Amino acid sequence: MAMKVHMPHTLPEALALIADDRDIVPIAGGTDLLVHWPVLIEAHDRTYLDLWGIPELRQIHWTDEALELGALATYWDVVRDPAIGAELPLLVQAARQVGAIQIQSRGTWAGNIANGSPAADGVPVLMACDATVVLASRADRREVPLADFYRGYKEMEMRDDELIVAVRIPRRPRSTQGFFKVGSRRAQAIAKVGLALVRSESGWRVVAASVAPTVRRCPSIEALLEETAVGNGSADLDSPEDLLPAIRRDIAPIDDLRSRAAYRERVLARVLFFAIQDGAGLSRTPSRP
Repeated sequence: MAMKVHMPHTLPEALALIADDRDIVPIAGGTDLLVHWPVLIEAHDRTYLDLWGIPELRQIHWTDEALELGALATYWDVVRDPAIGAELPLLVQAARQVGAIQIQSRGTWAGNIANGSPAADGVPVLMACDATVVLASRADRREVPLADFYRGYKEMEMRDDELIVAVRIPRRPRSTQGFFKVGSRRAQAIAKVGLALVRSESGWRVVAASVAPTVRRCPSIEALLEETAVGNGSADLDSPEDLLPAIRRDIAPIDDLRSRAAYRERVLARVLFFAIQDGAGLSRTPSRP
């Protein structure tokens, strides 16, 4: 069956199309849509807005203040960028675990955000780096912190005339970075538990995936880490169980076909405990001049 697709070549053209038809569905890499296409019968009657032909959305741009990933920047673009690997190694860690190389070459960071999956691999590392989502419409442009972007499962702080045009990651000294994914395989599998950790001058950022209706920043865990020796406080963490009260304030895991809620809670506690105690899998990154 044929798809009904608009293929704009400029961003103003794309924004005009979505302003005129609020039911149009933007697609970038299309990796999620096309995998499910044979069974998504209702999707066959939709009209799609293919953004792949807009060069300005493909750019990766550095300034003194931020790294900006255009909406068409792929996981593989990040993997092969030595500057990103040096300053933000957790982005590379996550990108290498998103599907196969074919998916990494086509899937986009912005698409991972827009898909809204609570098991996303790209969203946790971006959120842990205090990324903002750059949204544009025909009328204006605005930014929303990624940590505030999700209102619920597949519900986003985004108007129906807006497109994600970039993801902006602030540049700051980050002493510790790490991404952990627990699943049936390291790649080409949906995470049962995902965890991103960053420590910077702004404190700890702890972001968990697959343990709530959305990817979730964990402020109670962050506050606990600040109170412990790893945050230069005086409290001690003697076992993973010491993390459970804070974890239960931050997340709401469920039982589903991939795992049980109790397993997710226990695994998150163990992965987090051993990461901060031993530094396993964490990257120590030098401060920028």
